[in-house]
Amino acid sequence: MKYKVFVINPGSTSTKLALYENETQIACENVFHDSTILKQFQTINEQLPYRLEVIRSFIEEKHLDLSGLDAIVGRGGSSYSVRSGVYTINEQMIRDTREQKGGLNHVSNLGIQLAAELQKIYGGQILTLNPTVVDELQDLARITGVKGVYRHAISHALSLKETGRRHGQAIGRPYEELNLILCHIDGGISITAHEKGRMIDGNNAGGGEGPFTPTRMGSMAVTDVLEHFSHMSHADLLMLCTESGGLSSHFGTSNADQIHALIDAGDPYAKLVWEAMIYQIAKSIGAMSTVLCGQVDGIILTGGLLRFPEIEQEIRRRCGFIADVFVYPGEFELETMANAALSVLRGETLPLEYTGKPVFSGFPFEP
Repeated sequence: MKYKVFVINPGSTSTKLALYENETQIACENVFHDSTILKQFQTINEQLPYRLEVIRSFIEEKHLDLSGLDAIVGRGGSSYSVRSGVYTINEQMIRDTREQKGGLNHVSNLGIQLAAELQKIYGGQILTLNPTVVDELQDLARITGVKGVYRHAISHALSLKETGRRHGQAIGRPYEELNLILCHIDGGISITAHEKGRMIDGNNAGGGEGPFTPTRMGSMAVTDVLEHFSHMSHADLLMLCTESGGLSSHFGTSNADQIHALIDAGDPYAKLVWEAMIYQIAKSIGAMSTVLCGQVDGIILTGGLLRFPEIEQEIRRRCGFIADVFVYPGEFELETMANAALSVLRGETLPLEYTGKPVFSGFPFEP
């Protein structure tokens, strides 16, 4: 059987699109969106028509025939938290994601909505795999210093878990037997600890926690937030966490190539901020090594920003004493999503059903 699968992966600075016939990629495009454009939209959901038009242009420019489409796979966003796996997109998942029930204000929320819109035109099953709210946290990682407020598992789970599996294959050991620090470094940055195939801790990559990134403000003292941002609206502060913080705040753009060009031209401020971002990534990797009690089989780096070699070099210099560093440049998300759909279409995998019940909603023994 020849199956036709369309894949949609909206990210903080891009929309990645691809059409597959079985394992063969027929067409692919990575459409960059500068933060100056995205700032025009007050909410993530308001970007839906804009991103849909991007998809329509891709289909037209590539002269793609989507008749007889078997499946559409959309990147999953902020529904209630789920276990890892491939899910059928249902109305409840769409509703919960639009309403950001998982607490994430990020464009990954558009992935399943875009899939549903295309299904109305072309048909096919609609699926998602390892959304950003995959929750495998250990209990110690959930507690904060405020009663009743818990840390959320929000990460590039799709990229992280696939890279972990690929690394296991490369060294001849299953991902489920390894202790790994897995890092996705791109428009957003996830630094996570994986113990025997479970992502037991990591920064809340969509909530402004951890290193600052091309689009996100990163961790700051709450007192500084109160002092400097008390005049801002809730919506504008969310934008700093997801779209307009980090390099975008410093330079007015999230385009890493443009910022790196400033460094190459000798701009000392651009050099300092860039190096500070890498420094914060290395600090977070060090923190995840303590989660694994120093028993780390490898530090794994993936993501688009690894096209700049000094990121890998500096992480090796600062973190190489923890464990060997392995690099898988770019990302495998489109291929991974397509393969998940093929597995379902071939009857090899039974897709999970989203119920709207979160993985974690409090401890049963709490007073």
